[in-house]
Amino acid sequence: MKTRIVIGVSLIVVVLAMANLFVSHAQQAIPASARQSAANGAPPLSNPVKVALLKWYKANTVPTEFPAGPNPVGVAFDGENIWIANYGASTVTKVRANDGASLGAFVTGNAPAGVTYDGADMWVTNSADNTVSKVRASDGKLLGTFPLPGVVPWWMTFDGANIWVPSSNASGNGWITKLRASDGKNLGNFAVGNSPIAAAFDGVNVWVVNGGNNNVMKLRVSDGTLLGTFSVGGAPLGICFDGAAIWVANSGTNTVTKLRASDGTVLGTFTGGTSPYGIAFDGQNIWVSGLFVVELRASDGTMVAFFSPPGNSAGVAFDGANVWIAGYNNNKVGKL
Repeated sequence: MKTRIVIGVSLIVVVLAMANLFVSHAQQAIPASARQSAANGAPPLSNPVKVALLKWYKANTVPTEFPAGPNPVGVAFDGENIWIANYGASTVTKVRANDGASLGAFVTGNAPAGVTYDGADMWVTNSADNTVSKVRASDGKLLGTFPLPGVVPWWMTFDGANIWVPSSNASGNGWITKLRASDGKNLGNFAVGNSPIAAAFDGVNVWVVNGGNNNVMKLRVSDGTLLGTFSVGGAPLGICFDGAAIWVANSGTNTVTKLRASDGTVLGTFTGGTSPYGIAFDGQNIWVSGLFVVELRASDGTMVAFFSPPGNSAGVAFDGANVWIAGYNNNKVGKL
């Protein structure tokens, strides 16, 4: 009996020693740069979401296209489906992400441009009506339409409780409006710059792109206090957050600007293709739409891939496995 116990204990010790050895070798196999990125809060050099899906390789480098409505602009993912704002049809189209099957087109306001998901419902900016609509994601039912102080609302963001929507007055000076997601109540209109066109949330603060001033502004979500104004490239449009930095697509200078979210320091300016428009983060890389689609490595801005879409591309979104791009000119949405 004692012999069996001794043997059993010895086997356990050997197994634990081997486990430690494997862990040690696995850690050594990870590049130092990747370990440092995890330690300093920078984006990882590999995408854990794609690895978990056994998709760490380029499975689809040629876009698979599915019909959308006329002139699709904005794109968003609701955890299961892709929603597309059809600027030319006053509708939003719902497409199943795994196979592109159309699940319906739902009427909103006039000239919808942006779509944002709040965890239960989709929000749609109606750029010609100066309103934003709330649509139930499960069935597309219109739950409400809410007025904005300015004109041409475009791309908005969700901060976990509220929707932030940019709009402008007749001379271009604008606001960003904070709407409570639960009921659409206006919680404040905060002055920003000229021609505000898009917004992003960094987990703490909201960033607004001022297309007419060639800058972005950082606002505190609790009360809209301006925390800083930072210069970017010419005619900035799309904006996204990668977990550590803010990225801005500059359509007028064919560049992308990377700013440190904590203090707005410019970390780099990189090629963005021609007329860069929308921008999104896939967990590893930055995707920029426009006349071309450009994939940049988030860690250093190096170009990873370059695609030529069949039509001008507008909004871009990531579904956890694939990137979706709105084809404004060909009335389709592409899946990469």
